[in-house]
Amino acid sequence: MPIIQSLDRALRIIDLFDEQTRELKITEISARVDLHKSTVHSLLKTLQMHGYIEQDQHGLYRLGMRFLEKGQLLLASFDIREIANRPLQALSGETGQTVHLVIRDGAEGVYIDKVEGSKAAIRYSRIGRRVPLHSSAVGKVLAAFMPELELDRLLQGYEYTAHTPRTIASEAEFREELRAVRSAGIAYDREENEPGVRCAAAPVFDHGGRVAAAISISTMAATVDDETLEALALRLRDTASRISQGIGYRP
Repeated sequence: MPIIQSLDRALRIIDLFDEQTRELKITEISARVDLHKSTVHSLLKTLQMHGYIEQDQHGLYRLGMRFLEKGQLLLASFDIREIANRPLQALSGETGQTVHLVIRDGAEGVYIDKVEGSKAAIRYSRIGRRVPLHSSAVGKVLAAFMPELELDRLLQGYEYTAHTPRTIASEAEFREELRAVRSAGIAYDREENEPGVRCAAAPVFDHGGRVAAAISISTMAATVDDETLEALALRLRDTASRISQGIGYRP
């Protein structure tokens, strides 16, 4: 299997830094990876541009803050599943509906936990399944509470694939929906992603006030009317609040 040489070299540089080696000169890096100083300089500048390497006033290189950001995301995705499971079990037990825990990966949501409800007839979801942002309740929540500039970048070139006749079809429509989600603190999917399936979702916030995940409750349109779905959504929001507090969020 072919490898990308420049990427391999950049990763070898990153691997030089550890508990014992926090900072390195460019000459030290060049010697340790056995590459010419000019090549190492180009690789370091690229990593620095993306925030993975920093250089201090003395010319020493060290790992950048982007690693902390990514590490926090990874840790949160594991911790949040353990913390959220008991509240999700309780919500599913009380309502009989299927509930999910979802995190964002790029322009999609990814199911990382699921509790099957006793009344549920919904089998389309599974842990690891991906869902679009524009047509799912969880996706709307994950997008709605992103920083504005990050959302702008995400929506550049985003494709509004139609999954049902009710699916949001444009950026203008999606942005209007996101404003409503931010205002209400709840998102709905009214047969926009799967025919006959309606969902509500609420945000889970981390200790820094950023959206860490979304939780949702899925229902069948044939058995759950608007009033019942809205009542379920309020219980869902309370559950999301408890999970947020569990991972350190303080309003």
